[in-house]
Amino acid sequence: MYLNLRDRPSKSAAGAAPTGKQRVARTVLLLGAVSLLTDVSSESVNAILPIYLTTVLGLSTFAYGLIDGIYQGVSALIRLLGGWIADRTDRPKLVATFGYGISAISRVALIPMHSFAAITSVITLDRLGKGVRTAPRDALIASSSAPESLGRAFGVHRSLDTVGAMIGPLLAFWILIAAPTGFRTVFIASFAFAIIGFAVLVLFVPNLRPQRTSKPAEDASRPAAPKPSLRLLLRPGMIRLCCGAALLGVLTIGDGFLYLELTERDSLATKYFPLLYVGSNIAYLAFAIPLGRLADRIGRTKVFVGGHLALLAAYIFAGSVFSGAAATVGCLVMLGSYYAATDGVLAAIAGQLVPPAIRTSGIATAQTVLAMARFVASLGFGLLWTTMGRVPALHLMIWLLIAAIPIAAFMLRGLDRSEELSTA
Repeated sequence: MYLNLRDRPSKSAAGAAPTGKQRVARTVLLLGAVSLLTDVSSESVNAILPIYLTTVLGLSTFAYGLIDGIYQGVSALIRLLGGWIADRTDRPKLVATFGYGISAISRVALIPMHSFAAITSVITLDRLGKGVRTAPRDALIASSSAPESLGRAFGVHRSLDTVGAMIGPLLAFWILIAAPTGFRTVFIASFAFAIIGFAVLVLFVPNLRPQRTSKPAEDASRPAAPKPSLRLLLRPGMIRLCCGAALLGVLTIGDGFLYLELTERDSLATKYFPLLYVGSNIAYLAFAIPLGRLADRIGRTKVFVGGHLALLAAYIFAGSVFSGAAATVGCLVMLGSYYAATDGVLAAIAGQLVPPAIRTSGIATAQTVLAMARFVASLGFGLLWTTMGRVPALHLMIWLLIAAIPIAAFMLRGLDRSEELSTA
């Protein structure tokens, strides 16, 4: 990994040949640090939420499915708006700062809440903040990185993000070991880390203006770059990407459901529940950068679709008749590999299918479609679990995903050869 301690407009983006060894920009590392701290905050809560809701508050799996669906999908309601504002104002850092601030405030609001309605409201606020910040943050990463190394840049960012996602559940685990009923203490610690991450963003992340820094020297022979317009999102490549992501997303079971399945199957104690998040995040951390590089080398859509084969394997491990450590570890490794192969890679694909003027909106569109699909998946699987039982519901999802993967692969084929459209 090569680190570039100064942020400069990408020469390759301006038409010059890229350097032999692509570097990771300082902005990517700083945003990775912000995400690390923010994920310590969010994942420490997320790691206890399924157990807290179903065991402490006594909610049904369908009620948890509703909350998990909100957690997965409510950000979609505002993500496009955040991306569009960032593109129109050319101030992605300002928009991202607003989103991180909303999420930090939600941590304070979570501390006194105990009812279903109150917790749902707080989670909605947190996810709205995430919806505002995600696309502008990813646009900052894309604009500070060379196009041919976007997979690596997003891989590095997601690796740092995953370190935080690994520390958060460990923090919750340590708190519950010291105080088995210390759920409120977890919420307080979560707020502290959210504030630190917000401070790093405000004080240290540069205020890049992507549309300014991406403009090459004036050349009368070159056509003018298109102005921001949502009509540019209707390109065939973007439509195909969104349809493929939606098909696969609607069959993506929330992590909490898989962890509840493993907990019930193996009769794990409540205090060990956060460690399941740690296991999948370790796998994510191990594979994020290698799979980002692989995506740059062999094609991002291939890696994206291949990640869903890992998700299928995770389902099979979770729904296996065999229990014990081996099946649990296999599920966690495959789940982490799935996220490593799809999370940043989707943003990298979307960011190159639209012109720089609407890159934030393009990323936001793909992420919105995926978030809405996962919202439907959480509601649907929660209902299936309640009506059919956990094992039959999981087996049904396995067969549906087996059928969907080749269809999505056909829909997404050739998108990596469409990158020239981003500058058309």
